[in-house]
Amino acid sequence: MTLTQDRARGCLLGLAAGDALGAPAENMEPAQIAARWGRLTEIEGGGTDDTEYAIFAASLLVRHGHELTAEDVADAYRREIIPAVLGPMKGAGFSELGTIQALRRGLEPPMTGMIHSHGWSDGLAMRAAPYGIFCPGDPAEAARLIEQDGLVSGEGEGINGGMAVAAAVAASMAGAAPEEAVDAGLAAIPEDSWTARTIARARPLRDSPERLHEAVVIRHYPWTDLAPEAVALAFAAYLHGEGDVEESVTYAVSLGRDADTIGAIAGALSGAGQGEGGVPARWAERIGPATGKCLPVVAGRHVLDVADELARGL
Repeated sequence: MTLTQDRARGCLLGLAAGDALGAPAENMEPAQIAARWGRLTEIEGGGTDDTEYAIFAASLLVRHGHELTAEDVADAYRREIIPAVLGPMKGAGFSELGTIQALRRGLEPPMTGMIHSHGWSDGLAMRAAPYGIFCPGDPAEAARLIEQDGLVSGEGEGINGGMAVAAAVAASMAGAAPEEAVDAGLAAIPEDSWTARTIARARPLRDSPERLHEAVVIRHYPWTDLAPEAVALAFAAYLHGEGDVEESVTYAVSLGRDADTIGAIAGALSGAGQGEGGVPARWAERIGPATGKCLPVVAGRHVLDVADELARGL
């Protein structure tokens, strides 16, 4: 196995583990999580749309490579996702649901990501890891590619969040230390963006969940899937854990809010740095093939097989 393949496997396995570990803590506060679990360290169930959308994003890269366009992504939604959505789309985020509605109305990107008013969602950030895997050592290209995906389902800060994560994963895939990977993520987005400012505020507060929440959490908004918030908390957890997968992920999900996405991002970043062996074996054993409960098109796909496909396509 090549180092790149090992890092790819670690990245997606870390993403899936963080997603599954954080799922039962989604929308909870740190105090609630501590009262129920102490420290949430064991995977209780399966993953969510985070893992399934990451698998879907990887399939786009395998097919189109560096030539991927927003039109390709929209076409894949129409052919592979929309026909299977016969009723409620279970577990999908606001931005993806809004995108499907926009595509059904005949709209094209970038309007598909703008018309539904949920462009700030962390839906792009949650599936950003495959873009970083596909561009090891080239954060700028990872950010460019994921922007094409983002134009279909988001805008503004939602796209910035995805670009920051993809770029940071690309750096981690090449062996960058956590601080360097976060720098790469910041370099991929506008310095004056909400996402960049939130990451900068969170960075020195990485060891204090209370101060992190005070600095980045938007209390007056009723939902927790804000990309600037989720990405900043995930980056802080990755830095707190100094790249160790278990410490980064367990800390990430202990922060609550959109815990599955925060855990998935922290797991992808740390897993890319540590490789498959860095993901706790007891977690890896709990990760099975995707069930397709949100995206039927990815049912039966395992993240390790997807990682191998991405690595072979480099």
